[in-house]
Amino acid sequence: MAEIKVLKTLATEKAYLELLPRFEQASGHHVTTRYGGTVDVRNWLTANEPFDLAIAASNLIDAFMTSGAIVPGSRVDIATSGVGVALRKGAAQPDISTPDAFKSALRAAKSVGYSTGPSGEYFFRLLDRMGLADSIKPKLKQIPAGGFVGTLVANGDAEIGVQQISELATFPGIDYIGPLPGDLQMTTIFAGGISTAAKQPDAARELVTFLAGPDAAASFRKFGLEPARR
Repeated sequence: MAEIKVLKTLATEKAYLELLPRFEQASGHHVTTRYGGTVDVRNWLTANEPFDLAIAASNLIDAFMTSGAIVPGSRVDIATSGVGVALRKGAAQPDISTPDAFKSALRAAKSVGYSTGPSGEYFFRLLDRMGLADSIKPKLKQIPAGGFVGTLVANGDAEIGVQQISELATFPGIDYIGPLPGDLQMTTIFAGGISTAAKQPDAARELVTFLAGPDAAASFRKFGLEPARR
């Protein structure tokens, strides 16, 4: 039996929490997980916080393989998520079925919530691409690292929210109304990587292999994610 230390971002949290007891029961290992936003996990890895397995957006895993914190070649893709849109529960839903319709919905909104993670970084750049930077950026409300845009939307602090579909689809107090339309969409791959200083590298590999395996697929789909293609 091993004690596996995991650092992970929040986008896959609900599926992960559903799957973890199954892994622990089958393997006999115990898993301790520290959750945070992408900024948090990046800071923890930079500060050489002890861990066996990191789970985050694949570009972050790749960056720390290059820096030496994560074993080169240890990346295992687990799941993917697109970017979605949500409103406060019961609010009138605008048309977001086309890029032009989504632009109109953003222009009409009094405030727009977004994250510090991959979806937020992408959305901030997307506003420039759509020609909406001047009109929308003054209305933006950013949730702090480790938070959920759904909180801003449910509380009425943001009229419309944009974040990973997996972080909006089952969030209480909001209505998830759909993905970013057409070529505005971006898919993020979430992956695991083994620490170069791991105390339990073999057990960590067992965990990431389980999360990437067929027995985990239904849980990921249940919470708005898709299993990563291999």
